Amino acid sequence: MSSTNNASNNVKFNKLFEAGLIGGLELRNRIVMPAMGTNFGSHDGSVTQRMIDYYEERAKGGVGLIIVEVTGVEYPRGRSIPANLSIHDDSLIPAHSLLVEAIHAQGAKIAVQLFHAGVRSNPLLTGQQAVGPSAIPCKILGAIPRELTIEEIHDLIKKFGEAAVRAKKIGYDAIELHGAHGHLLAQFMSSYFNWRRDWYGGSLENRLRFPKEIVREIRGKLGDDYPIIFRLSGDEFVSGGRGLEESVDVALMMEEVGVSAIHLTAGIRETYQTAIEPMPYEQGWKIYMAETIKKAVHVPVIGVGVIREPQFAEDILRGAKADFVSIGRGLIADPQWPLKAVTGRENEIRRCISCNTCFLRVEQSLPVRCAINPRVGSEGQIFKIRPAMSSKRIIVVGGGPAGMVAALATEKMGHRVSLYEKRPELGGQLRLASRPPGKDKIKWFLEYLMRKIEKRNIEVILGNEATPETILGASPDVVVIATGAIPLIPDIPGISTESAYTAWEILENARKIEGKVVLIIGGGSVGCETALYLAPKNKKVIVAEMLDQISPDSDSLTRADLASRIKDFEVELLLGTKVKRIESHGVIVTNRAGKEKLIQADRVVLAAGVSPLDHLKSKIQGKVRETYCIGDSYKPRKIIDAVREGFNIALRIQS
Repeated sequence: MSSTNNASNNVKFNKLFEAGLIGGLELRNRIVMPAMGTNFGSHDGSVTQRMIDYYEERAKGGVGLIIVEVTGVEYPRGRSIPANLSIHDDSLIPAHSLLVEAIHAQGAKIAVQLFHAGVRSNPLLTGQQAVGPSAIPCKILGAIPRELTIEEIHDLIKKFGEAAVRAKKIGYDAIELHGAHGHLLAQFMSSYFNWRRDWYGGSLENRLRFPKEIVREIRGKLGDDYPIIFRLSGDEFVSGGRGLEESVDVALMMEEVGVSAIHLTAGIRETYQTAIEPMPYEQGWKIYMAETIKKAVHVPVIGVGVIREPQFAEDILRGAKADFVSIGRGLIADPQWPLKAVTGRENEIRRCISCNTCFLRVEQSLPVRCAINPRVGSEGQIFKIRPAMSSKRIIVVGGGPAGMVAALATEKMGHRVSLYEKRPELGGQLRLASRPPGKDKIKWFLEYLMRKIEKRNIEVILGNEATPETILGASPDVVVIATGAIPLIPDIPGISTESAYTAWEILENARKIEGKVVLIIGGGSVGCETALYLAPKNKKVIVAEMLDQISPDSDSLTRADLASRIKDFEVELLLGTKVKRIESHGVIVTNRAGKEKLIQADRVVLAAGVSPLDHLKSKIQGKVRETYCIGDSYKPRKIIDAVREGFNIALRIQS
């Protein structure tokens, strides 16, 4: 897929698919996949076949440059995740070279991100005390690092240089120095971390001495032509940290010392929601940083920030706000993002919904997964849907995400599929989940599934609840039950349909809230999002949660974002609070000490969880050769579980 053909075939995105240069390195288009940890490496830091398959699929999809995830220059110290890649030793070269060969075979270029976690290095992983510019306690890990000596700083500079030599020997087309997100280089550059009083601290010039000496070391070993990209947080968004104005000076100084491109991002680990943005963040929100830096420097600037759509990326490039665009989570969700865009199929792109399932998995020391792309991490395995040996009659009951994905996967195998949904439209809980403020991206996934179903040979029956008689009368070979869940009604004295509404009823606009004060029982993600849905409607909202934190079912970034927005809307949180009974004049709650309190509320909303709706299972099982129960009808969980079970059902059906 040459860059010339790309541009001529699709004038609509001719800037996006124009060839571009980083130093002397020519890329086939302006799309960059940034470094993102996967936990696909081995525990000794080497590349695995699983990792090769993952990156190869993105290269096949047409990306111009892949920047391989955080790769350590010092081992074991310097690691941040259990399966952190490393390039600290020659023994790692052969596996790295297989990855490079696989990417080159698909026409893409590949760089490796050289990295050291510094104070973010987890002692539980390394067995060693973390090190950094200063001995300041890490607010994330809670450990106190040791301040690096001058001799150790010089040793690390050599290690970065040696790693760069290995990278070039392996065949990497470029390297990227990770100077962002609060890792070691960023720690030296920021007064938030760096309290030194020697040549490596104090003034900006001194704080940049470490990364500048690393660049000089690499240039001395590899010459002036080998591309060096520098990853930079344009704004750390933390008091005492670096803002955009100072970052302009950083970019200029790094350009002067010899970097070939600036790759803009934002935030440190304390403000990571500005790096791995939760769902409410708008598309392209931090491109202004790239635009500001681009006006100051002469080297190319790579812009990033929730870029989900080709036209949006094209507009960034046409507006000279950046020279390249970085598509991260978007390429996890859809590896063929570039290919679909260049061939005029941009409406078929599975747009990332920013649910941060990928981040949460890696944060939990698990291999990366995607909520809406079930093949992530299994690209080279049997998870490819293949034609069935014999076509079967399949009935899928329930048109939520599990049922829709199951219908698509089984039809792709060549089975004859009917999809029943009792409501007048498909979507299930995807429609509900997209209603609260900031959750509209969930509609993207629903639209994607619906467009695919419209193009497939799937019989869709809407507004018709499938009964045992209906199902058995169709003589199916397989029944897939994906009927979802229903709101859980807790056993609270005084509760009734007159005194309490469910969060689902509120989000569906099935029932209108009367009165001004609303008490929500349950401070999970649904309870918090319902609070944000009601608060702008001139309601005084109170959330009662038994646990000591809100939204325990969310990732840390989404939880932080919810807490911030709840505070902005002045929603009252009652943590460690249990609802004891509902009375005509209000709600009686108890705190951790068991002390009762009356909360005067006009209406109660239930967000205390859901129960599986699996009534069909017992009536069908044993009467049909194969019966499966998936998604929330099996066990209420998240989108990722519904999607993966819907996808995997095609593999479970007997041939």
